[in-house]
Amino acid sequence: MAEQFIIEVEPAKPAKDGKPSVGPVYRSKFAKDGFPPPIEGLNSCWDIFRLSVEKYPNNRMLGHRKIVDGKPGKYVWKTYKEVYDIVIKVGNSIRNCGVEKGGKCGIFGANCAEWIISMEACNAHGLYCVPLYDTLGAGAVEFIISHAEVAIAFVEEKKVPELLKTFPNAAKYLKTVVSFGEVTPQQKEEIEKFGVSLYSWDEFLQVGSKNQYDLPLKEKTDICTIMYTSGTTGEPKGVMISNNSIVTLIAGVKRFLESVNEALTMSDVYLSYLPLAHIFDRAIEECFIRHGASIGFWRGDVKLLTEDLGELKPTVFCAVPRVLDRIYSGLQQKISSGGRLRSTLFNIAYARKLQYLKDGCKYHEASPISDKVVFSKVRDGLGGKVRLILSGAAPLSSHVEAFLRVVACAHVLQGYGLTETCAGTFVSLPNQFDMLGTVGPPVPNVDVCLVSVPEMEYDALSSTPRGEICVRGDTLFSGYYKREDLTKEVLIDGWFHTGDIGEWQPNGSLKIIDRMKNIFKLSQGEYVAVENLENVFGNNPVIESVWVYGSSFESFLVAVVNPSKQQVEKWAKQNGLSGDFNSLCENSKVKEHILGELTKVGKEKKLKGFEFIKALHLDPVPFDMERDLLTPTFKKKRPQLLKYYKDVIDTMYKDAK
Repeated sequence: MAEQFIIEVEPAKPAKDGKPSVGPVYRSKFAKDGFPPPIEGLNSCWDIFRLSVEKYPNNRMLGHRKIVDGKPGKYVWKTYKEVYDIVIKVGNSIRNCGVEKGGKCGIFGANCAEWIISMEACNAHGLYCVPLYDTLGAGAVEFIISHAEVAIAFVEEKKVPELLKTFPNAAKYLKTVVSFGEVTPQQKEEIEKFGVSLYSWDEFLQVGSKNQYDLPLKEKTDICTIMYTSGTTGEPKGVMISNNSIVTLIAGVKRFLESVNEALTMSDVYLSYLPLAHIFDRAIEECFIRHGASIGFWRGDVKLLTEDLGELKPTVFCAVPRVLDRIYSGLQQKISSGGRLRSTLFNIAYARKLQYLKDGCKYHEASPISDKVVFSKVRDGLGGKVRLILSGAAPLSSHVEAFLRVVACAHVLQGYGLTETCAGTFVSLPNQFDMLGTVGPPVPNVDVCLVSVPEMEYDALSSTPRGEICVRGDTLFSGYYKREDLTKEVLIDGWFHTGDIGEWQPNGSLKIIDRMKNIFKLSQGEYVAVENLENVFGNNPVIESVWVYGSSFESFLVAVVNPSKQQVEKWAKQNGLSGDFNSLCENSKVKEHILGELTKVGKEKKLKGFEFIKALHLDPVPFDMERDLLTPTFKKKRPQLLKYYKDVIDTMYKDAK
């Protein structure tokens, strides 16, 4: 293997005593002389914030858009010192309610300044910050409050009624509720029946005003947050993350960004819109706080996101593929509706720059004139100052990634990590076009190896090494809360087994190709790795999303496809078909066309005969959380998809025979 970006630290191990073979242990070449040492004085998440307040008291820290006469105005800011003063008040009030170090504090609601302030108050007093979120399905909030024994909860004003639904059961543990905004007398009355106190934000700030509590000593090993992850099956699991995991991650991110000449500075600006209840956003915001940089909050509406981007002008933009797909579709629409001349010019500039990038040109040298004349409008759409776009949480389609690398005038990096590995574990490198479609090499604070999975025919020792991704290092979680049994299943001899299948590329980057659990047998006894197929088929621009299914009683596969509205309408027009998008999705000619596209991709990728799709159903409505078909990080919930589309699948199998 051409080792460019990783170095081997331990040799491979052959299969032995019924245990599968294990590939070599690698780490980032940016850690060839050892992992980055802990940053001086950083022992806990509280230190991250405290040191920045000392160093950058007057820097802008948290901003939001004031609504003036019903219109959103400019961002208004609180400085690090102003935020610190409120955090101290909130901390005193929490302690005044009898919550001590090691107590559990819930936070429920969309990202906002009060979210971060409540989180920092937890960090200050050594409380476990427990994000609550309702996208895990009905009953999840109540489950988390009871399971984690949450004593106090901070809640977005409009979520208060939802929290009320968790009573009387939640009242066993929950004694204090604080709204980020106002509360009504009715709400107070209703909640006090259960022996629980309810405060508005301003009231709560006064609760501890007479008392000053000393901040307890905090250890690196102390847990700072329990994040409940949806998982695609079963009850939510509480992932315990220690101070050490987060401060280690920050040291690794710092080393990584410095090594690729993209270090964060205090003049960086971040748009906070991905849920703080997830580790991806939490980890990024901690990195920004560490550098005294600025965090501006969105208004909470995806349709207004580009407007918030335009006003805030962030320098780093983090996204999940869902958001980047939206941006891609929007840009495609603009290009095709701009008239023939403009779209021809765009296509010429695009093809030229893409070729230069493929030839190894650095992105800002690939085509500076096109960047200025053609692509600057795309950059301006993201605010005009973005230098890094980072995608995580789910796989980004290669055609979307390639497109953005050409037109966004910024580095587009894809990362991979889990709550259990404290977010970023792999991330692709700037100016490495051959890392397209991969998640790059490991970050410089973990060791990684692949373990063979014989039943899926993945061999970590073959010339193209494939296997289950396993991670070791200080960023790993401390276990699942109250679930030692589940912890033991995945944490073995210091290695965390991710359940994801990876494939090393010659340059040392990793490609995620499958998931261990998503494997089933067809009636002829053939195993099908469905995630891998979805990645293959999903790489066609005519498809927004695809769910592949195979029954063990049948010999072939079927699929439900969310087609691209724009592509379907364009094809229909060219082929003289009329009707709106919904009726086109019912049209047998359209189905034939899309099935043909999938077959073409299958042939190109040399799929086996049983891996081709034999029948499909087109759903104009994208898979969503509302119908419980996706997790909050947009992973497919396969059992739920099967239940939801059961009739459709039965019909497809019946008609295809």
